[in-house]
Amino acid sequence: MTIDRNLSQALTPQRVRPLRVATASFIGTAIEWYDYFIYGLAAAIVFGPLFFPSVSPAAGTLASFATYSVGFLARPVGGVVMGHFGDRVGRKSMLVISLLTMGLATVGIGLLPTYATVGVWAPVLLVTLRFIQGIGVGGEWGGAVLMAVEHAPERRKSFYGSFPQMGVPGGLILANLVFLGLTTNLSDEAFMSWGWRVPFLASAVMVIAGLVIRLTIEESPDFEAVKKSKSEVRMPVVVVLRENWREVCLSAGAFIGINAVGYIFMAYLLSYTTSVLELSRNLILTFTLVASLVWLAVIPGASALSDRHGRRRVLLTGSVGLVGCAALLFPVIDTARPPLILVALLVTAVFMGIVYGPIAELFSGLFKAEVRYSGASLGYQVGAILGGGIAPTVATGLYTSWSSTTPITLYLAGVTLISLGCVWIVTRRAR
Repeated sequence: MTIDRNLSQALTPQRVRPLRVATASFIGTAIEWYDYFIYGLAAAIVFGPLFFPSVSPAAGTLASFATYSVGFLARPVGGVVMGHFGDRVGRKSMLVISLLTMGLATVGIGLLPTYATVGVWAPVLLVTLRFIQGIGVGGEWGGAVLMAVEHAPERRKSFYGSFPQMGVPGGLILANLVFLGLTTNLSDEAFMSWGWRVPFLASAVMVIAGLVIRLTIEESPDFEAVKKSKSEVRMPVVVVLRENWREVCLSAGAFIGINAVGYIFMAYLLSYTTSVLELSRNLILTFTLVASLVWLAVIPGASALSDRHGRRRVLLTGSVGLVGCAALLFPVIDTARPPLILVALLVTAVFMGIVYGPIAELFSGLFKAEVRYSGASLGYQVGAILGGGIAPTVATGLYTSWSSTTPITLYLAGVTLISLGCVWIVTRRAR
């Protein structure tokens, strides 16, 4: 009885400070993105030969990244469904459901039989579980950001909203550390046989820890005010598409550049540098890890500057920098000189952090509280499909067709210019 009472008290929502809510958002989001990113790393290293062995190595990589993109197609589904209930039932409950959904799918991938065991059912099951992962992470972002922003003081909303944004590089750092540890300490045969499953199965422990943390946090005060005034909207997504479709389109456009560059940075470069340039896998994982630490550090600093000097100035500065990074990234990578590659990744990480931090508060501020979960999630996830969802697949296809990274550079420059234009418009409208 004592244990039950203590557990009940531990899981009872408590009145907390904004920093505690933001920290909980960071931890939960980092766990979910760890789950999401280990798939990207496995897609670059493992899934081609184990799940698509009947095609050439290049085609296997392309097929592997195509399954990677399936998760992005599911993200708007998660954003719409969980956004609907997040606006009607509450932000907190959807965060718990999203974490459970992601965790179960990730552990399932770690238990999958390969093509050699069950044939074509292996890639079918892989795609199915990736789709479920996408649903989970699609509902995660909006809820985590709103919990942090809606608990925050008025003049520090961008700073507190950056905590769930830090969960993205946080999850990437954790995923890279796990993969780096495994590839360093296991032979290639052992890693391809069973080692690749460890990061997926380890997710179960982290998800349990994340659930305990999320169950102790109170509901968003903005949503409580909506409930108290009985102003819930029956169909939030319909209202958003009818009244705020411009905001959805502009926020999606503002996000595609940072998301495309981010997923080239996080997923495709590992495949390209190891298979085409024949650089060490551990070297690139280490470089990505160091750059991710820089990305993580820049996010809260840029967001604090956004609160102080205005998000328009900060976001435009970061967006211009991203255009430059898009134009120069692959020309520098193609030198195959490790010091130059590291510098390119570090500079890219800085500008990614400048854009990614303040964009959370910008998106949440575009929509009224009654439909905010649905509106912010829809803009973000549509931008994710058009940006990172297709970027690794497009990059792989372009290089396979042209045997050159010039088309990839033109593609990245194009999407970052589109985002720069959308940031210019949406920050002007928001102001």
